[in-house]
Amino acid sequence: MPFLNRIQRWADERPHDTAVVIAGRRLSWLEFRDSAAALVAHAKSVTALCEANSVDFASKFAAAVAGGRQCAVLDPAWPAQLQEDIRRRVEASALPAAVSPDDELADGVPEGTFLIGLTSGTTSVPKAFTRSRRSWQSSFDASIGFFGLRQDDVTLAPGPLAASLNLYALAECLYAGSEFQTLESFDVGDVHAAITHDRVTRLVLVPTMLRMLSERGLTGCVDASGVRTIICAGSKLDARTLEAARRWAPNATIFEYYGASELSFVSGAGLPARQLAVHGGTGIGRPFPGVDVRILDDAGLPLPDGAAGNICVRSPMVSNGYLWGDDGQALKSIAGWYTVGDQGYLADGELHILGRRADMILTAGRNVYPHEVELALSAVPGVSAAVAAGMPDDLRGQRVVAGVVPSHGAVTATQLRAGLEELLARDKRPLQYYLLAELPVTDRGKVSRSLLLDWIKSRDPRVRGLGG
Repeated sequence: MPFLNRIQRWADERPHDTAVVIAGRRLSWLEFRDSAAALVAHAKSVTALCEANSVDFASKFAAAVAGGRQCAVLDPAWPAQLQEDIRRRVEASALPAAVSPDDELADGVPEGTFLIGLTSGTTSVPKAFTRSRRSWQSSFDASIGFFGLRQDDVTLAPGPLAASLNLYALAECLYAGSEFQTLESFDVGDVHAAITHDRVTRLVLVPTMLRMLSERGLTGCVDASGVRTIICAGSKLDARTLEAARRWAPNATIFEYYGASELSFVSGAGLPARQLAVHGGTGIGRPFPGVDVRILDDAGLPLPDGAAGNICVRSPMVSNGYLWGDDGQALKSIAGWYTVGDQGYLADGELHILGRRADMILTAGRNVYPHEVELALSAVPGVSAAVAAGMPDDLRGQRVVAGVVPSHGAVTATQLRAGLEELLARDKRPLQYYLLAELPVTDRGKVSRSLLLDWIKSRDPRVRGLGG
């Protein structure tokens, strides 16, 4: 069972406790159960749900996975033509189960598919993969224990529910019987107000959001001492974000983890309250409970400690595979181990992530991962944030370039080069530096290396070359 049987339980045991608060509207467990149950009779065997954040979204999602039903959650920010294309593909590709208007708000069989996940996309058609109820229950049991989710927690995930990070956080809280909150759309002031007035104890968000909340919270004296858990996903936290978050929320354990929509959780680590972090490393913790991790080469042979290769996992949380878009690279099985193409290595039981093979920069015959360059640059004094990419080069094939957002005042290329001397091998250091007015990010708040290259190529006013 993913979470519907649990909703029935919480509605019986704690009918008037708060279940969800979305865009300022509150539903108790009884109200949420009844609103979702009333929609089951109208829910099709396969639903393509495309709505902005609201309590109606939450109720419709619950109804859309009742019994043997399946649901695909579409991003309302996608162009209308893309949305329509996805709906047609979902209806044509999914294998519907028998459903009845008389079905109750209850979970279907554990092995059955209930969720059709979609990778994010704007110009190309997203890939679609499927998940069983059992895989999500395994994920819930692992994440609730690892992150220490309690029923008296109030979780705020301020991003779009169409994003897998936030959709999972909603379902996890429904499963655990813990209050879930989100906003109509992300706004720093609204998040700060929720933390101040709504007893928020737990944040689930991406690094760019945490950076803004922490820095502006410190400037505006927003009290985050009541936050006891921060869970960050999407990329490893850079030094400046971690430093700001630690100062702003001194009582929080700050978790970062590695995972993928197709794999679920792989590894993670928590920085206990008031403990300072060691900056500049690529370590992303130890494997999650129930997850086995190996580093394999392309032939499926295990690599020794410290040797980089494919990060491969075995876990009950892995998705079933793809409905469409399987190019043989996105989710691969190597000798019975699964990988999404991320590269990394193991050292003393800790997983170090280097990044996607597709992001790898091949320069003068050497492999350089932008993620490693960015982490090192973010630890240099005077750097607020950094993004690295590979630019075409007639001599080297590609050359490493980097854009930096200064933390205060000006920063020079000479300062950056000097700061990297003890942090990064010479052949991984950027050959060109650019000063950024802001980070190049997607509409979902993720840093985009391709957008950095577009800015440089088009001489965008938000980027300018840095001299020595």
